[in-house]
Amino acid sequence: EGSFSFAKDIASAVKEADWIVEAVPERLDLKQKIYREIEQAASPKAVIASSTSGILPTDLQAGLQYPERLLVAHPFNPVYLLPLVELVGGQQTSAKTIERAQAYYRSLGMHPLHIKKEIEAFIADRLLEAVWRESLWLVRDGIATTQDVDDAIRYGFGLRWAQMGLFETYRIAGGEAGMRHFMEQFGPCLSWPWTKLTDVPEFNEQLVDLIAGQSDAQSGQYSIRELERIRDNNLIAILQALKAYDWGAGKALAAYEKAQYDAAATQAQTTLDYSQPIKTVERTVPTDWTDYNNHMNESRYLQVSSDATDAFMRLIGVDAAYVEAGGSYFTVETHIRHLDEARALEPIIVTTQVLQGRGKKLHLFNRIQHADGRLLATVEHLLIHVSLKTRSSSLPSEAVAHQLAEIANAQAHLPQPDGAGRAIGA
Repeated sequence: EGSFSFAKDIASAVKEADWIVEAVPERLDLKQKIYREIEQAASPKAVIASSTSGILPTDLQAGLQYPERLLVAHPFNPVYLLPLVELVGGQQTSAKTIERAQAYYRSLGMHPLHIKKEIEAFIADRLLEAVWRESLWLVRDGIATTQDVDDAIRYGFGLRWAQMGLFETYRIAGGEAGMRHFMEQFGPCLSWPWTKLTDVPEFNEQLVDLIAGQSDAQSGQYSIRELERIRDNNLIAILQALKAYDWGAGKALAAYEKAQYDAAATQAQTTLDYSQPIKTVERTVPTDWTDYNNHMNESRYLQVSSDATDAFMRLIGVDAAYVEAGGSYFTVETHIRHLDEARALEPIIVTTQVLQGRGKKLHLFNRIQHADGRLLATVEHLLIHVSLKTRSSSLPSEAVAHQLAEIANAQAHLPQPDGAGRAIGA
């Protein structure tokens, strides 16, 4: 979350900036003109990151007063979902600038890929260009339509690439003998006529009409905005699935969310009012949380309440280090009341009230609310502290017990929540 503002000119925009992103059209002369204006007003310590898709950073930084602070930081659309950003330094880019860029983009939940040798179009766009050129040949020669090409990707190898990329996928194809066997098995294919990458189809109006016409027939029933929403919803679902297995792009998302949770827990210990139910979750409903009734599926109410309980755990000191040391809480009983609907992309908030926090027992009452104030559900949890070494109940550490007691005592004056202690049908 953040804010943005509009500046009247470049000087006022960059005057106090620590990080400056240049994203003007792909013209070297224009970019260098912008850099000269930036250097007249910006701090010498400010980093300049160009989002160019293919211009070499050495060419970009030519003539700069402080060339060591410029690098290429090439993201991928939609930048708010895809974590990859290619980092490329020029001949004069300092190692410190690269390190700052890596730390900065990781803090945003992105995956900075440092390309250590300059090359036009970097890595990803060169791979895309190869697939694009071969696809143009297939359509031009009447072998496939645009939809055939897209179906071959999205129903087949595209799904494998999304999680494992190219070489890891082929390693599996090599069987137990791995990549060496794959290379020996398919190496001869390199001399077969399986690609036209050594040649490029003539770019003319006939080719444009052919591709554009088939694309219209394939996807013309959707507006661009509708296609963007479909794309984003699918990307969110893929990222969430990969996050569950801490793999690929999901690993970057999991690390980012953990950092956000940890930071929120640390801040909460000094800023929260423990005398009231504590806000433990604030988010929007993901698109993959809805069901055939077009509202949040019942299982997701438990999930978001579980997330709230996890946030409360971190607040009292039951974090990853505590679990690694052998202590945790197990849920032994849960009761959910579904009171209202939430739909995809709607904002929801969860607050947590401690009903009991003494000895081995932890009794929590979570309220799931819509941002407009409607109470969507209540979820009551009874948890028991356990030793992960013996897998049996045990007392929490003194530090956890102390922090829990502080919150429980602060909330002791609160009335019993409506619905607490209820059973089904009661």
